[in-house]
Amino acid sequence: MEKTIVMSAAIASIVCFVAIIVLLVVRAKRNGTYRGKKLAVKIGTVFLSLFLTAMVVCNFVVYRFSNVINQYFSTIDLDDPDVQEVRNAGLELTEEIEDEGIVLLKNENDTLPLSEKKVNVFGYTSIDINFGGTGSGGAKDTTNISLYQGLKNAGIETNSELETLYEDNYHSKEDVNVMAMTGGDYNNYEPSADIYTDEIIDSAKEFSDTALVVLTRNGGEGSDLPLDTADYEGGAAGQHYLELNQNEKDMLAVVEKNFSNVVIIINSSNAMELGFVDDDAVDAAIWVGGPGSTGCNSIGKVLTGEVNPSGRLADTYAYDATSAPSYNNFGDFVYENTDNKYSLIFSNPAVFDEDHYMYVDYAEGIYIGYRYYETRWVDNETGECDEEAYHAAVQYPFGYGLSYTDFTQEIEDFEDDGENITMKVKVTNTGDTAGKDVVQVYYTAPYYVGGIEKSHVNLINYGKTELLQPGESDTIEISFKYEDMASYDYEEKCSYVLEHGKYEIKLMNNSHDVIDSRSVTVNEDVIYNEDNAGARSSDETTAVNHFDDVSTGNDVKYVSRADWEGTIPTERAQNKEATDEIIEAVESREVDSAGETEDIVVKDHGLTLDDMKGLDYDDPKWDELLEQISVDEMENLISFGGYATQEIDSIDKTQTSDQDGPAGINSLVSGNVKGIQYPSEVVIASTWNQDLAEKYGKVLGNEASVYGVSGLYAPAMNNHRSPFSGRNFEYYSEDGVLAGKTAAAFIRGAGDAGVYCYMKHFALDDQESNRLGLCVWGTEQAMREIYLKPFEISVKEGNVTAVMASDSRLGTTWCGESSELLNNVLRDEWGFDGMVITDYVTDNYKNADNAIQNGCDLMLTTTGQNLSKSADSIDGRQAMRRATHNILYTVANSNAQEISKADFPTWTFLLIGADVIIFAAGLAIILKITAKKK
Repeated sequence: MEKTIVMSAAIASIVCFVAIIVLLVVRAKRNGTYRGKKLAVKIGTVFLSLFLTAMVVCNFVVYRFSNVINQYFSTIDLDDPDVQEVRNAGLELTEEIEDEGIVLLKNENDTLPLSEKKVNVFGYTSIDINFGGTGSGGAKDTTNISLYQGLKNAGIETNSELETLYEDNYHSKEDVNVMAMTGGDYNNYEPSADIYTDEIIDSAKEFSDTALVVLTRNGGEGSDLPLDTADYEGGAAGQHYLELNQNEKDMLAVVEKNFSNVVIIINSSNAMELGFVDDDAVDAAIWVGGPGSTGCNSIGKVLTGEVNPSGRLADTYAYDATSAPSYNNFGDFVYENTDNKYSLIFSNPAVFDEDHYMYVDYAEGIYIGYRYYETRWVDNETGECDEEAYHAAVQYPFGYGLSYTDFTQEIEDFEDDGENITMKVKVTNTGDTAGKDVVQVYYTAPYYVGGIEKSHVNLINYGKTELLQPGESDTIEISFKYEDMASYDYEEKCSYVLEHGKYEIKLMNNSHDVIDSRSVTVNEDVIYNEDNAGARSSDETTAVNHFDDVSTGNDVKYVSRADWEGTIPTERAQNKEATDEIIEAVESREVDSAGETEDIVVKDHGLTLDDMKGLDYDDPKWDELLEQISVDEMENLISFGGYATQEIDSIDKTQTSDQDGPAGINSLVSGNVKGIQYPSEVVIASTWNQDLAEKYGKVLGNEASVYGVSGLYAPAMNNHRSPFSGRNFEYYSEDGVLAGKTAAAFIRGAGDAGVYCYMKHFALDDQESNRLGLCVWGTEQAMREIYLKPFEISVKEGNVTAVMASDSRLGTTWCGESSELLNNVLRDEWGFDGMVITDYVTDNYKNADNAIQNGCDLMLTTTGQNLSKSADSIDGRQAMRRATHNILYTVANSNAQEISKADFPTWTFLLIGADVIIFAAGLAIILKITAKKK
């Protein structure tokens, strides 16, 4: 509605402007000043003409960007009872998530819970805890509960002398600009160990014999973690960011030498190298991730035993972070013979190479995370694992976590009807402390050397118990389909294949340690294509190859378990030259004409968007509604999708507000709305609790609604392909099933609150360095089994209605104009209904005309995109109508129409008032300088 007001003001400005100029001329002629060309009249005329012209332009600019202005001036009334209610719920939930997300890594001799409530806290970051990350998943953290406050709230007394010591060496975030969208602050400010004088250590030993050591790693949007820290404070040549630096090692040595009880707190969302935790002098260790606004209270509660930790790792922790096959193909690689014809409009140049086109090879294929580490040392013939070699490489397996109590798990029932498998697992607390346990079910498929690549184990489903008192039991039911165990054969059958042989269904403590198992046998290959078994039951159409060019287009040698030594990369990839075909495809992506012969119809049927709520996507009523919308209205809707969807007067659609939300409401670009900071997504995944993830979605959805936000750019669900990705804090896991089920639960919860979620970034957007326009190459098997899996599960189990396309390219095709990705897979195969938005348009390789022709609907920009080419053709107008349908379907099936503010923003009335005053003053001046002398 504010756009209508501003438009009226703009039109009034033009009318007044013309009227004043006419009056000026007429009056001047009548008074004789026109013929005399008096200086005062000439100067006044020029000055007022320029000033009034500027006012007219200003009004139209304000009209064009009123949505941005409106969001910029939006604020949260913290005294509003509704606001207080949702924020309090968010603070409580943050603590609940962190309670269940903290992972107990080590606990020798029952060091934890602490028997002594006085502790010394070592480590610079004890006063500078990392609450989450930066960029879209960042938040305002100035009011968060600090670590010291969290410990105090749990009844733990800390050594104030050590706290003061670190505060005297503090580096403010403002000085290092850590909140900018350029990654995290990768300097390490741990002071030299010589600050721990004999006097300080003696005083600390007198205070307590227990030491907590805090070790932190940052991450953020815009930059990956340094593979070499030579250019950073505290770093050194040949030393990467995920290992301890020398000052940290020296500090830890001082602590281990002087204190009997040493407890490590790992404050990092990226999998660090934690070999030092194995030292005999280290008694216990916990992983806390990014704890968010109130999560430090949870740290205190876990240390004291008020909360029994029940989290499980969402990643594999290797002794050597560089040992993963992905390491040598992660980072900056350019096509040296290319000249980048695209440009960066604005934003951080660190994510865009101005000179060359960039590429990255997913040469590891399916072997990332535990899929590599659990397969690498397995004998292909016997299925036996070389345990010594495995344990030399892996410190903590995926899914690992300890407890303060003991549990037993047993398979109580196992049902197999040939299509579905249901396993009931009885979990009993056999210890003396109340706690929760996680049930993890994996499968091992038959592997035939030289055939379809397969991981030795694959997570297929999981569940979590209620809080069990000592002696209590809970039964968790795990179910899945045979087809869920099929592998994707991209080379021969070009479809999913359930190969013949024995499938072991394993109840496991983690990805390595088996508790019990059952087996089922498939007598002959089941091929899920039209010539054989048909589509999988969860698919709308048969899954077939759509990305052959991505699998084979960059001459990549992929890792195979048939020949580890001959296929695992042994050195960092090098820059290379692009083929002529690659260059041509990147630079001249042309859209084939759809051959539309029938133009759109514009006709009033008397419908409003509210009439569409609850209707199926294919309901004929949609055709009537869409006919009411003009080409200009569609262009405005599609082109200006930055943090909003635009109003459409012809169908009474209001303007809606969308905001970043991976860790809470975060108006990063377009306003001042900052909500509660929730724990980083990897902490949520580490709860292994789908019910809690769904509750999180609903609580955040309720908070968004109170702020007038109807859409969230969340959840982010790309994979932890490498522990060095700067955005791992914002993503769930290395595993697509864990990420997908967590994301689907979150989306269901938000949907219950009426808020739609843009799951992102679709797809293969697994690094930050030069991610804009990055050419990503990998097998279709890896894409489907790992990188697309979280999105697939979110469509099929979460009923998601919005998607954000990745900045990157699949091969040479930008994801936002990949019909294969957005139409063939997302819509046709998975059955997605709703809208697809771009990531933020900071560049000119994202072409709006190409996007809407290929399945993308909305441009995430506040400055608009040109759609004149589409508006001038039948094909284009039909594409605009499809995009409009997709956008409106998502909005109609949310609370957007109800929560959009009907009140006129104050700034619109201020603008009108300023117009009136200025034009009245201008009129008065004109009358004054043209008045006839007496």
